[in-house]
Order: sequence, then structure tokens, then C-alpha cells
Amino acid sequence: AEEPVTERPVRPRRYPSTIGGALYVVRLLVILLALLVVIFSAWRTGIRIFAGALFAGAGLRLVLKEQDTGMFAVRSKPIDIGLYLLVGSLLAFLSVTIPDQPG
Repeated sequence: AEEPVTERPVRPRRYPSTIGGALYVVRLLVILLALLVVIFSAWRTGIRIFAGALFAGAGLRLVLKEQDTGMFAVRSKPIDIGLYLLVGSLLAFLSVTIPDQPG
């Protein structure tokens, strides 16, 4: 007679399982900080912090091994890095070039 296979209940994980996942959470916190700076303080500074977080994401996606990328790996590596750099560059460019408004 075969013994029935008992499966362990699957518990949802409450922490990132890779270093990339942990760094992704840190990057999200920096982006949240940047949005708070935009809302409550100097918007240019907040946008620059946001752009810096995207540049950091590109760098991390570049150097992390595939098994360590966690949530950083959404698309292929070149597309992820290219999009992070493109959006970060556009935000940095806009934060420098938009003129101050009177009033």
C-alpha cells in the first residue's frame, strides 16, 4: 500500500528571496521619498532623486547575476537597462530644462 503524499501548506513569503529583490525594495523606498519631495518640497530635487533611483536600477540590473536579479528582471537585460536609462535621462533633462514659473 502506498502512503498518501502530504503537501505542506504554502505560506506567502513576506521578504525578498534574492539580493536583487531586497535592492528593488530599497529603490522603491527611494522613489517614494522622491515623490514626497516633489509633493512637499522642491520638485526639481525630487525628480533628480527619482532619476538617480532609475540610474541605480540600471546599474544594478547590469551587475547582478541573473539568479540574483529578483524583481529587477522584468524584460531582457538590455531592454531593462535601456528603459531605466532612457526614462532616468528624460526626467533629469526635464528637471534641468523646464523654466521656473512666475508666482
